Amino acid sequence: MKPFPIPVVAFGPGSQVEDETLEYITMPQGMSTYRPPLLPEPEEVARRTGAQRALQALLGALDLACRGEAAAPVSLHALGEADRTLVNQVMGEGEVSARVDGEGWALRIQESVFAGVWRVMRFEHGVLVEDALEAGPVPAALRRAAAADAVRASLPPVPEPWPEGVMNSPMLLTEIEDQWQRWQPGQPPHVVNLTLLPMSPLDIGFLDHQLGTGRVLILSRGYGNCRITNTLAPNCWRVVYYNSQDAVILNTVEVVDMPEVACAAPEDLRDSRERLREVLQWVEGALPADAGAAA
Repeated sequence: MKPFPIPVVAFGPGSQVEDETLEYITMPQGMSTYRPPLLPEPEEVARRTGAQRALQALLGALDLACRGEAAAPVSLHALGEADRTLVNQVMGEGEVSARVDGEGWALRIQESVFAGVWRVMRFEHGVLVEDALEAGPVPAALRRAAAADAVRASLPPVPEPWPEGVMNSPMLLTEIEDQWQRWQPGQPPHVVNLTLLPMSPLDIGFLDHQLGTGRVLILSRGYGNCRITNTLAPNCWRVVYYNSQDAVILNTVEVVDMPEVACAAPEDLRDSRERLREVLQWVEGALPADAGAAA
């Protein structure tokens, strides 16, 4: 019998050797969720009427925020140490923090466990001069600082020839500039996904150089990590998402007044109002009758 000229190849599971292994970017593994604050024993709450008044004022501010109205911040600067400790316990720390650094002053902002309730602290030459709670989608100070940083009516001219290694960012910058000059409040954000574009590290660096970097830095830890910075162009932000290994999984430019990922949603504000009302009822119930009447 003559040998069969075509080699017999078996097919089926395990019969083929895979030369390459698919590798996927690790996605974030956890998500922050609401956890009720750890409150002290009722006897420890006795006579902390200053904290009670501050929390009542905050609940009123949340009522206004839920209706889309601006609410005045609730000052904590005059609270005594015991009252401030109770407020700190009730507020806790949420998933969003922010900072703005100026000349001789700085803002430090921390969202509480109640989404849309923000602790805003202002320092001058390292000394705390303002300490307040603010209710709303995002603290007003962040919007003001970003607006003050928007000093570029147009982008700086691109040098000729282009810097070495720069290939695609100049054309992309033209699109971004056109979008920010035409963007109006109320419009949906215009998002440029740099992750999906052929952008080299030199392109990314040149784009950031042309847009400039402002003073606002926002960090969100809701699902993975997100770093938000304003640029020197109006309504133009850099928004970068990282996984749990700090690898970039999404790199974007957003043309909008404030990126949505930094803001508390309307339903978050409503949930926070109900949760704060429950906590305040517990605090009021723990106070002596004469203290409640004095408040």
